[in-house]
Amino acid sequence: MTTSAGTDWAAWQESWDRQQEWYMPDREERLGIMLDMVEALVGTAPRVLDLACGTGSITARLLRRLPGATSTGVDLDPALLAIAHGTFEGDDRVSFVTADLTDPDWPARLPYDSYDAVLTATALHWLHTEPLAALYGQVAELVRDGGVFMNADHMIDESTPRINAAERAQRHARMEQAKREGALDWSEWWQLAAQDPVLAEPTARRFQIYGEHADGDTPSARWHARTLLARGFAEARTVWASPSDALVLAVK
Repeated sequence: MTTSAGTDWAAWQESWDRQQEWYMPDREERLGIMLDMVEALVGTAPRVLDLACGTGSITARLLRRLPGATSTGVDLDPALLAIAHGTFEGDDRVSFVTADLTDPDWPARLPYDSYDAVLTATALHWLHTEPLAALYGQVAELVRDGGVFMNADHMIDESTPRINAAERAQRHARMEQAKREGALDWSEWWQLAAQDPVLAEPTARRFQIYGEHADGDTPSARWHARTLLARGFAEARTVWASPSDALVLAVK
């Protein structure tokens, strides 16, 4: 059995970040705003749930920004969780839970009954609107009164088709240029993971669980805010946006 001893987890984190930035050059900007609002609304030592955490990208930035924070990461992807576990091994501020967010009982696996902040980025777009609305109801029960939920993701406003088409064409042209300069896309990154002695087995399990990546409905930011209000939050609105993506913040 191949062990993770000696694996360069920082290099895998960096590789994941670069692959994600190929799709989202403004990724750090949106995550920075997310942490600004965490600090503004719940302070400098929050208990955070990193929802659909992947490799722990949000958690890493949270702890650099707010060293007094604690984080619970929850995900189902065994390969990304392997990178997360390797990265944060020995840090008692961080724990990880393996759970399927479409399982109604997933909150029972968490170590805490409530959180100051629940944060997620570029992860829930694979859910269709009905299960996403149900998930928002569960999240509302996990956020303490005065706490926050934030989702930064691909959110499409179908009322502006010409704007959408122009933005998409420009974004794809820039992505193709970056690809010619050596950027890895999603499938190429996973091909590398499948060849790694430590990540090969969890990567195989990951594709057994998920199959090939597929998006859900990617509704508009207005839909997200409206649904969060209907599911138990007191305030909700967009606090950051690009032509294709948005960060929606809700306060309990």
